[in-house]
Amino acid sequence: MYTKRTFQRFTTMGKLFSNVITDYISRAQNAKKEIEVELLRKSIHALIAFVPVLASLNSTFTMVLLGTGIVLYAFSETLRVNGRKVAVISTLTVAASREKDSMSFVLGPVTLVIGAMAALLFYPEPAASIAIYALAFGDSVSSIFGKVFGRVRIAFLNGKTLAGSLACLVTVFAVTYRITGLAQASLIIGLAAALFEAAPTGDMDNIIIPIGTGFFAYMLL
Repeated sequence: MYTKRTFQRFTTMGKLFSNVITDYISRAQNAKKEIEVELLRKSIHALIAFVPVLASLNSTFTMVLLGTGIVLYAFSETLRVNGRKVAVISTLTVAASREKDSMSFVLGPVTLVIGAMAALLFYPEPAASIAIYALAFGDSVSSIFGKVFGRVRIAFLNGKTLAGSLACLVTVFAVTYRITGLAQASLIIGLAAALFEAAPTGDMDNIIIPIGTGFFAYMLL
């Protein structure tokens, strides 16, 4: 009887251990997939950093190009949602979308372009460029660092991580300082960008970050 009970206990412990390992592997695989998707999303997101360069060459052409991009993307995304995929665009949209968003209209690229256009319309240089770089790099680095290193989450900010916010602050500070050479102003602008990025605004952060950061850059520079 003792042997049988011992065997049953070991069997139960083995099953529990197996379940724990299986759960751990499943979580690790899901986390890896999330990071891969986030890297792809933010690599595309960071391409908006080319806008200040294009605008310096021809601002009118840049605005027309961005506006046309919104129209084409919106048309493509409407077709995709209704079951008609557009080559390359729809495939890339699905690959770069979070699982919860892939079956609906993915708004992020639209707000991303609107945010860059708003920065160009509202602010002169260097505030416009700083605003767009905060969107391109500050937001991207924040999201990736949050996924990889984010252990401490800020509960009242919809789960945004401390690591992500700090990464955003440092990135925007570095970019602004590189442009202006002003440490104090760069620090304030970096802090502002981090606060705007941390706000639980969903895809609207693509508009709020450049407008808010650009305002601080305009006032301080």
